[in-house]
Amino acid sequence: MSSGSHHPTPPAPPLPSPPRPDPTRLDPNRKSRLEGRIFPLPVVGEKFSPLVAKPRGRNPPGFVVNRGLRRGGGGISPLRRFSSWFRDLNEEGITPLPGCRCLPSCTLPVFFEMESTNLSIKLWPPSQSTRLMLVDRMSRNLTTPSILSRRYGVLNKKEAEEDAKQIEAVAFATASQHFEKEPDGDGSSAVQLYAKESSRLMLEVIKRGPTAKEDGEINILDKIKKFHENVFDISGDPRVDISADDALKLLNPLKDPGNKYTKICFSNCSFGLDAAHIAEAILSSIKNQLTEVDLSDFVAGKSETDALEVMNKFSLALEGCDLRYLNLSNNALGEKGVRAFSALLKTQCNLEELYLINNGISEEAAEAVLELIPSTDRLKVLQFHNNMTGDEGAIAISKLVKNSSLLEDFRCSSTRVDSVGGIALAEALGTCTHLKKLDLRDNMFDVEAALVLSKALSTFSDLSEIYLSYLNLENEGSIALANALKESAPSLEVLDMAGNEITAEAAPALAACIVSKQFLTKLNLAENELKDEGAILIAKALEEDHGQLYEVDMSTNSIRRAGARCLAQAVLSKPGFKLLNINGNFISDEGVDEVKDIFKNSPSLIGPLDENDPEGEDYDEEAEEVDDNEDELEFQLKGLEIKH
Repeated sequence: MSSGSHHPTPPAPPLPSPPRPDPTRLDPNRKSRLEGRIFPLPVVGEKFSPLVAKPRGRNPPGFVVNRGLRRGGGGISPLRRFSSWFRDLNEEGITPLPGCRCLPSCTLPVFFEMESTNLSIKLWPPSQSTRLMLVDRMSRNLTTPSILSRRYGVLNKKEAEEDAKQIEAVAFATASQHFEKEPDGDGSSAVQLYAKESSRLMLEVIKRGPTAKEDGEINILDKIKKFHENVFDISGDPRVDISADDALKLLNPLKDPGNKYTKICFSNCSFGLDAAHIAEAILSSIKNQLTEVDLSDFVAGKSETDALEVMNKFSLALEGCDLRYLNLSNNALGEKGVRAFSALLKTQCNLEELYLINNGISEEAAEAVLELIPSTDRLKVLQFHNNMTGDEGAIAISKLVKNSSLLEDFRCSSTRVDSVGGIALAEALGTCTHLKKLDLRDNMFDVEAALVLSKALSTFSDLSEIYLSYLNLENEGSIALANALKESAPSLEVLDMAGNEITAEAAPALAACIVSKQFLTKLNLAENELKDEGAILIAKALEEDHGQLYEVDMSTNSIRRAGARCLAQAVLSKPGFKLLNINGNFISDEGVDEVKDIFKNSPSLIGPLDENDPEGEDYDEEAEEVDDNEDELEFQLKGLEIKH
């Protein structure tokens, strides 16, 4: 696949939402057979073969499919649209079975197929937004270091975007041709072919590797991104293999006797052994003046043996330096990589910021970090995003956290942590009274861990941002957390609790919490089940004050016309407001027109509304009755007093 231009594919027609089955919650007396099968694309790793995956926990986010049969009706209620099937394996909590060696950074789409004897569903073609989402995910995958990229190299952003667009266009055309001849006519085999072709073509591109060198000779000095008195940064594009000669040219300024560099950034490079040997001598000569070192993504395309040796050389060169900031992200470290940096890590007693993002941090690797770093007394930022830590690894991390009383920013999102690890982290966080930013997204904490975390929240008086989406909190956990936040964090600016199976039952607690947060700038409650009743209470909580609010996301919440109208009216007059997202709901055509009319003088403030289902997939007698009396519902709920 070359990186040339291609003709854009015309937008596909809108697609009805496919059902989201949850066989564990269906009426046992129901005669129709409903099965869900997961078809992931092959994962890019040392073993390239279709990956059999299974969900972790009771209900992995995004595949939390159907709540069962609705009261008063027999219809299935699909609350996720086709576009939501394209999610990272990590975001969905999909764990590869033994034998798969993929890195946690893989961002390959997953398809969900339905079988139902009672339903007739068209799965093809996907919506334009779904297709764009696939392009974005493939593009990010092509630029993310992985096991294969060590051998073939990692594409730069521009090249990856072009290749991803062409891959999707070819796969879409192939699947569309197949769909025209598809005997069953529901599009399921076209969806599978779309996935298969996308995966096959992406593997071809990865094995082809970057083509930047074919376009002309690269001036290695173009890598220098920032070059002034204190900062030496060679992370600029293009990403290239650094030879010994390149290293001599690039690092020459560091050899000047009077240089005052205190920060170096070698990210977006690929150091070979010869280049590392040159760098080792130069870095050893200036290590005593360094306080910030960024070695993220600096061995892309190297074999494991070479990568570990390069890491070891840099570690020895920097041994004994007194750092405040260390970034080793995006290097596929694992335990071996962590230990390759032993010499450096063992001498760090004054670190204030440590980043180990997307590093394959397993249980053993997390324990190695705990073992090697002698002190975290001064640590203020600790980030472990997108790793394979699990419960045991989380327990090791919790010990780091417990010894970091000055911690202000903690990120442990997408790390495959379940309830046991979540409880350990929550208990440890109770000692971090200076915490300002907490990000635990995309784990499977469950209700029990949420209850423990709610106790820790009472100590966070300085908290400004909290991200708790896709933690399987449910109503009980969400209510406990909302009540705890109401009594703490007076300056909270960001509240994110998306994808937690929250219903209208928890809305009063959420509304009371929101009312108490007058500095709120961003609210995300997407992919829950708040419906009109919950949406109206949230809207009422936002009506008064909240002058700094600029974004509200209430998408995919089974909201109808009344809830949509209340939300629109609540945010319209906010002085700095930028975006209301209420897409993916059950808003009628008339309701959509009404919302657009509310924003007629500022249309940029309302997000797309094209994925709303006017009839609602769970349309039954109860829903019809609500629609008939929506004005009365709105009047009654808005008249309620939210308890502060």
